Amino acid sequence: MFDRLRSDIRCILERDPAAHSAFEVLTLYPGLHAVMLHRPAHWCWNHGAKWLGNFIAHLGRWLTGIEIHPGAKIGNRVFFDHAMGVVVGETAEIGDGCTIYQGVTLGGTSLYKGTKRHPTLGRDVVVGAGAKVLGGFTVGDGARIGSNAVVTRPVPAGATAVGIPARIIPAGEAQLRDKVEGREGAFAAYGVTQGDDPLSLAMRGLIDSASTQDRQIALLWQAIEKLSQQQRDCVPDEAARKECFEAQKLTELVGK
Repeated sequence: MFDRLRSDIRCILERDPAAHSAFEVLTLYPGLHAVMLHRPAHWCWNHGAKWLGNFIAHLGRWLTGIEIHPGAKIGNRVFFDHAMGVVVGETAEIGDGCTIYQGVTLGGTSLYKGTKRHPTLGRDVVVGAGAKVLGGFTVGDGARIGSNAVVTRPVPAGATAVGIPARIIPAGEAQLRDKVEGREGAFAAYGVTQGDDPLSLAMRGLIDSASTQDRQIALLWQAIEKLSQQQRDCVPDEAARKECFEAQKLTELVGK
């Protein structure tokens, strides 16, 4: 028991730069307290004392603001960071090393008892603030759920899910992007990093393409002007020549 507690404290010290000491984590971190209270509640639930398990879970919710059903399964080194308003359903499973931020819901979409209604998180999954993961599917090892994403289908291992409804960025593309941007192997706080939204990436690609075409058209106008000066019988449309594609403004609207 004490080895597991030390492991939980150590993982918080590794992932939270605001944590200064083990004593501070032990006494002031509600995410740790919620996990500590969940373990006896889960034991009671599995051994037939369901009312007592629910009472301990209710007490934990009152003390920490984190609601974890006593039937949920939580692995080792799970860190609920800030975590106010987190809800974890009865059949949810959270793998080792996961990080879950405030406002997250691991909820169900079925009303049938005895079925797998809530999601299963693999190892080292990061779920960003406000994300809703709804349904009895699996989120693969090392996956990231962006803040405020609404996920209703499985997420492959290593992939990133962002948006409403969530769009999936495959593992290969996410890892390649991290390598190019110098973030390979870095911890992704809140489960999402700059450039994770595929729609924004597509829009920026279209803007860059249009900007390139605008420069090519400007070169064509310069060539036409030179020809017109030589032949004196062709005058380019001045208004058309001054038209400019404002790529920078559009890029700022989409997001850098």
